[in-house]
Amino acid sequence: MIWLKFYLPLYLVLYMTVAFVLPSYRTYKQTGINPITFGKTDNAHDYIGFVMKILIALLFIAVFIYSFSDKAYQYLVPISYLMKEVFLIIGLILIHLSLFWISVAQYQMSNSWRIGIDENYKTELITKGLFSYSRNPIFLGMIISVAGIFFILPNALTFFLMLATYIVIQIQIRLEEEFLEKQHGEQYLIYKQTTKRLL
Repeated sequence: MIWLKFYLPLYLVLYMTVAFVLPSYRTYKQTGINPITFGKTDNAHDYIGFVMKILIALLFIAVFIYSFSDKAYQYLVPISYLMKEVFLIIGLILIHLSLFWISVAQYQMSNSWRIGIDENYKTELITKGLFSYSRNPIFLGMIISVAGIFFILPNALTFFLMLATYIVIQIQIRLEEEFLEKQHGEQYLIYKQTTKRLL
């Protein structure tokens, strides 16, 4: 579909802007704090940040190859039996729902937004809104969005990205849970008991 070749790269740029750039800029302008906490050390936290950057880059590569080179796209090993209109529609619904979901969660998180674990500043524990249904609604939205891309562009690379994103996010969630238990103590332990990790 010609329109999809133009739309998907634009969607990815919009997604990155909404999910990362705008909330990071807003948090910095309102607090003076850089919300990006991944560094360049060799610990587990920073390594996860490095892997996430690679996965995002590969996602852009998959979409741009699809958009600009039909011949090169064949090297991504398209999964032909999933290339049906019903899966395309499901994928489009998922990526737009996830973008809306992430936008709402970003707004509700306000200045507590961080990319990674902030050991220098204590943030408010957000438990209302979408956070009353999921302890990690933004991560949930990210998983759903990559799954949506797979349904739209079913191939070996997007399948790998879907699985890898899920695994990496699950590891990051557990690192953050350990940190939040130390930072918020009993308040977070009660929150864990009443609210699911994802949904």
